[in-house]
Amino acid sequence: MKRFIPKFVFRIYHYLLALTGAILYGFPSKKLVVIGVTGTNGKSTVVHLISEILEKSGQKVASLSSIRFKIGDKEQLNMLKMTMPGRMKLQKFLRQAVKAGCKYAVIEVTSEGIKQYRHKFIDFDGVVFTNLTKEHIEAHKGFENYKKAKGKLFKALAKSKKKNLPRDFAEGKIFRGKFVVLNADDKHSEHFSKLAGNVKKYFYSLKDLEKINLQISLPGEFNKYNALAAYFTGLALEIEKNKILEVLKQAKGIPGRMEIVINALFTVMVDYAHTPDALEKVYRAIISNFKFLISNQIPNSNDQNPKLICVLGSCGGGRDKWKRPIIGKIAAKFCDKIILTNEDPYDENPFSILTDIEKGFSQILNPKSEILKILDRREAINKALSLAKENDIVIITGKGCEPWMCVAHGKKIAWDDRRIVKEEYNKIYG
Repeated sequence: MKRFIPKFVFRIYHYLLALTGAILYGFPSKKLVVIGVTGTNGKSTVVHLISEILEKSGQKVASLSSIRFKIGDKEQLNMLKMTMPGRMKLQKFLRQAVKAGCKYAVIEVTSEGIKQYRHKFIDFDGVVFTNLTKEHIEAHKGFENYKKAKGKLFKALAKSKKKNLPRDFAEGKIFRGKFVVLNADDKHSEHFSKLAGNVKKYFYSLKDLEKINLQISLPGEFNKYNALAAYFTGLALEIEKNKILEVLKQAKGIPGRMEIVINALFTVMVDYAHTPDALEKVYRAIISNFKFLISNQIPNSNDQNPKLICVLGSCGGGRDKWKRPIIGKIAAKFCDKIILTNEDPYDENPFSILTDIEKGFSQILNPKSEILKILDRREAINKALSLAKENDIVIITGKGCEPWMCVAHGKKIAWDDRRIVKEEYNKIYG
C-alpha cells in the first residue's frame, strides 16, 4: 500500500512531526548551544570527544549518538537501532537536556534523519563535517542526492540567527557565534563550506597534528581526524587550547569502535565499520598501530607469522548492495582468514548477501585468504576464536556494540558482538 502513496505526502508527514515536536516541547534548542556532527564515518567518536572536552571544561552537556543518549552524568544505551530518532524523541531529548541544566547538546546528524526533516526546528550553532564517501546510495537514489541531504544541514545553519544566551555560557563568556568545522583533506569540504554562508569557519587537516602538538592514544589515522575535528570544535566554543589537548591526550576509545574485547594469548576486537572506506581504514590501523606481522602483507610468509582473522558480513534489506563486492575485495586484500556471516539481513536472503560479498574476492589477483561461510554469527565468532593462535588478531566488524540483529518479518534479536565474543571464548578456553 505504501508504494502507492505519493512521496510528497511522506515529506509533509515528517515535516509536521518535526514541527509538532518542536511546538510540544517548546523549541528547546533555542536555550542550548547545539552542535551537529555529520559525515559518513567517525560521527559517534567525534560526538564523544567533543562532549568530553566540554565536560572536562566544567560544562554540563547532553549528547546523542548511535551508541548512547547522555544528559549530564546520566546515560542510556541507544536501543533504537536508529542514530537520529524521530517521532518527536529528538525534541523531547533536548527539552530534557534543558530541564537538567545542560548548556550544550552535541548531536549525531544523519542523511536519513535530514531526509525525514528530523533536523528541522533544531537551532544549530555549529556543524562539524567528518568526511563523505559512498553510503546509503539506494536510499537516496544516488551519491549526489546523499550529498545534497548532508548539505541541507549547512544551509539551515547559514539561515539561522544568533542566539541571546545567558552570560554564564562558555566559561563566563557570551557565546553567540555560528560556526562550521570542516575536514580540509576531504574533497567535499569546500562545497559544504560554501553552503554554510558567512559563519565562522575552521578547517582541519592531518598537517595540523604537529603544528598544534595534538597527541592521542586512539589507534588509526581516522582517529587522528576525529581528534582534530573535536579540537577545532573546542576552539570554536572558546575553550582554552591546552585544556583541549590535555583531554584528547587522555581520551579513551568508545564502545564498539576498535574495542579490544579479549587481550590474552591472542587479541579480539570489534568495530562498527560497515562501509568500504571504514573497513579498509580499520584493517590498516590494526596492521600499522598494533605492529603485528600480518602474513598476507609479507612475501614468502609462513604459518608461524601472526594472522589477521576477519569476521564480517553486510547489511540486508536491499541496503547498499553495491558495496558488498567491494567489502569482499578489501577483506581479501588484508585478511589471512575470512569468515563471512550474517549481520542484519532483514527480509533479504542471508546467503545471497554472502554471495554478493564473495564476488569481490576474485578482484584480488593473488588472494591469500582462507575463506569460510558460516551464516550463524555466533558460530562464526566461535570458529574465528577456535582458529586463532598466539599473537593472532581476530577483528569482527559491522555491528560494533549494536544491541540488536534485525531479521525477517520485522523481528529483532538481542545481540552484542562483545558479549558473544566473551561467551564463546569462555566456552573454548574456560
